[in-house]
Formats: sequence, C-alpha cells, structure tokens
Amino acid sequence: MAELIKVSAQSRSTAVAGAIAGVMREHGHAEIQAIGASAINQAIKAITIARGYLEQDNMDLSVVPSFTEVEIDGNERTAVRLTVFKRPIDSSMPTNGRVHHAELV
Repeated sequence: MAELIKVSAQSRSTAVAGAIAGVMREHGHAEIQAIGASAINQAIKAITIARGYLEQDNMDLSVVPSFTEVEIDGNERTAVRLTVFKRPIDSSMPTNGRVHHAELV
C-alpha cells in the first residue's frame, strides 16, 4: 500500500501535487486524507495539478472519494479519503486540468 498523504488547510497544493505524482509513478495509486472543507479543497487542487505533472508520463487520474473515521487527540473525526488511480489519457477529456468553455454543455 502506498503511504497515506495527509493534507491540511495550510498544505501547499503544488507540494502535495508533487507528492501525489511521485507516489503515482512509483505505486500506480495514492491515498489522500483530508479533514475539513479547506483541507479537502487543497487536496482537490493538488490532484488537479498532479494531472498536469503526469501528462508527460501519459498518465491520467481517476478519484474515488470515501469517508473514514480517524482519531485525533482522543476524539473521533470524519475524514475524506481520496483514492487516486492511474488510467490512460483519454483524448476526449480536458488536459492539464483545464476545461475550455466550449466543452461545458
């Protein structure tokens, strides 16, 4: 199993994206965990940036979200777990995380 990437509201999305890309290249999947709306936002931005990093490796990403319970300082919290899988690049999908307005229907 790949190492769990924990994302906080203060995480730099580009740094997390680099970690995601590295884990994806090595293991072919990644596990990301975030607690709270701001942390989840940073995680989603990081996945989007990582897609751009992995284009040169002819790799695209798919994400499966789930909830998990974690214990922090003796308290149980609900975290969002984002499992990221590699998939071949689909030419019909926007590249580098960019959607062109003409593609929005």
